[in-house]
Parts: sequence; C-alpha cells; structure tokens
Amino acid sequence: MNLTGGIVLFATLWFLTLFVVVPIGQRSQADAGEVLPGTHAGAPSGVPWRRKLLWTTGITTVIWAVIAYLILGDVITRADISHLDQLLR
Repeated sequence: MNLTGGIVLFATLWFLTLFVVVPIGQRSQADAGEVLPGTHAGAPSGVPWRRKLLWTTGITTVIWAVIAYLILGDVITRADISHLDQLLR
C-alpha cells in the first residue's frame, strides 16, 4: 500500500464510519419537545457534530491501522486474494 492508497482507504473508511456514527444517540424534535414550524417532527433536534466527528476519526484510525497492518505485514497478500475466485466455483 502506497501513500495515496492509504489516504484513499482512510477517507473511504472515514465516510463509511461517519454514516454509522451519526444516527447513534440521535434525538428527534418530537423527542426533545421542540418541533420547529415547517419541519417534520422526526427531524433531528441538534447534532453534537464535534463529538461525532472525533468519534468517527478515532474509530476510523483503529480500523485503518488494522487493515494497514494486514496489508503491510504481508498477512494478506495479492496471491491470497487472487485465489478467492476459485472458492466461488
């Protein structure tokens, strides 16, 4: 894995993790009791973005480090991956 591959992998993992982390603990406007006029009662009532982005970055860093170890430590090689198509037959 080169530098560009590592950055692309991290960015992809970061956005995937963000989509998982954002809904966790989210309260709707109906739950908070403050439905703004013109919005749906199920709309979010305030997202703690700073905390969610920090959690996303931390989780992504751990996942990325494990994957980087597997790739750079030759635990999984291209030769291992090339034989996967034979398993599907």
